[in-house]
Amino acid sequence: MTELRLVGRTDDGDHIELVDNDGNKFTVRLSDSLRSAVNERRLAPVVDAAPQFSIKEIQARLRAGESYAEVSRISGLSLEKIERYASPILQERAWIIELAEKSSPKGTSLPLSELVIQRLAPRGVNMNQISWNTWRLDDGTWHLVLSYPSREGQSEATWTFDSNKRTLVSKDDGARWINGEELPAKQPPRQDRMSDHGVLFPVEGETPQPPRLVAVRTDPMVNDEPSEVKEIAPDAKKDGVTKRISIPSWDDIMFGRGKKKDEDEED
Repeated sequence: MTELRLVGRTDDGDHIELVDNDGNKFTVRLSDSLRSAVNERRLAPVVDAAPQFSIKEIQARLRAGESYAEVSRISGLSLEKIERYASPILQERAWIIELAEKSSPKGTSLPLSELVIQRLAPRGVNMNQISWNTWRLDDGTWHLVLSYPSREGQSEATWTFDSNKRTLVSKDDGARWINGEELPAKQPPRQDRMSDHGVLFPVEGETPQPPRLVAVRTDPMVNDEPSEVKEIAPDAKKDGVTKRISIPSWDDIMFGRGKKKDEDEED
């Protein structure tokens, strides 16, 4: 192909003059089609701005616990394709749950599956109503969640599971209760030191004394009727104690095991 260079228009203005590398001259008539071709605006190709995800990246998101809908929204792929890629990930997560159930939590000798049955079955929980879920964390360990029915409707217990070392570490009170660990004492909220709520101010001329705390131990066999309530000590009355109270256990909170049931068991 011979390359031509533009020289300019001819004297009549109806043609343009071109020349090649050897000095040979050529002319081209300025037709409407030529003008249209020269003046035509070139459109840049449309670039797809949507991020491109590989199958490995999609499966990594599913393994980390993201839902089908979220992965579909981010990747731009249909739910049908996401579900097709998710099959091996679901199998892997099911295998991790099975492995965790056979492992013993830290500080125990029984496998997790037996601990769950020992805790929940005596309290009327149907083992067919519990469910497991897990997803992998950034450090390679797995976040394991047990959901089970309780007095509040649904409760959870969570562990961190290392599939290589086969170790389970409880992450909340639910898991600690399943494991049989001692639950941490609940700390009452600290009052603002400038607050005057509940403060007894001394009368004029009286030396202020620090308040004395009185612990009143309750009798679980005593009913709530006033005739059966034992007399409160005078020093406790002086400190404002008007009634004996009963603090519920963890089982009472989670499964509604009340005082009346305890009395029936005693009978």
